[in-house]
Order: sequence, then C-alpha cells, then structure tokens
Amino acid sequence: MVEQAQFRIQEAMTALVDDLDKTYLRGMQRAMHICAAECCEKKENSVDQVHRCIENCSTPLTQAQTFVQNELSQFQERLQRCVMVCQDRVRDQVTANTSETQVSVYKAEFEGCAMQCVDDHIQLMPSVKKRIAAVLSKNS
Repeated sequence: MVEQAQFRIQEAMTALVDDLDKTYLRGMQRAMHICAAECCEKKENSVDQVHRCIENCSTPLTQAQTFVQNELSQFQERLQRCVMVCQDRVRDQVTANTSETQVSVYKAEFEGCAMQCVDDHIQLMPSVKKRIAAVLSKNS
C-alpha cells in the first residue's frame, strides 16, 4: 500500500514538472539560447563582454528553475512532515509490552494516515501548480 502511495505522488509530481516545463520553462530555455547566440554574433565585443552577455541571457531561466525547485522542495517537505506526524502518533502508542497483534493494528493505522497525507497533498497540487504558473507567466 505504501509503494502505491509513493508511486501516485511520484506520478503526480512528474506530471506537474512536465507540464510546467512544456508550458513555461522550455520557452524560457529557447529564449536563453537565442539570446546567447545573438551575444556570440557581436564581433565587436570582447570575450568578457560576450561571456557576461551569455550569463545575462541565462539569468531568467536559472531564477525560474530555482523558484520551481524551491516550491517543489517545500511541497515535499510538507508531505514528509505529514507522514512524520502519522509516525509519531503510532510511535506514542507503542510500548515495550505491545503485542504483535497491536503492532499490526498500528502499522495499518500508520499506513492509512500516510495514505491520507498523500491524498491530501495530491489534491493540493493544482493550487501549487497555479501558484508556480502565476510567477512563471510574469517572468516568461
């Protein structure tokens, strides 16, 4: 059951990243390469000027990628915290005298809680995507 939850969240994250890439980041990447190519066409510029020009071309894409990475990291941290709360709830119930039957019950309780975390966070993904898209659309 836990593997299924991991697969579901992985699939949802991959779909989110792919959509952001196709909708925003690829266009920014294309613009960066065109800009860099134009920098190289300026024969009157020095090597340093060309390098600075190319660096300036890559700044918007780098900033956008960093922003997306930070947002996704925060999302994953929130999911991890939720699962850790589930783990803590179960751990607080386990004692040295806990029977194997009780351990099985607690394991099922943990898995159910963790699955709920995954479900809740998958439902949050559209709002995360919307927030990221709003920032990227301003910068693309």
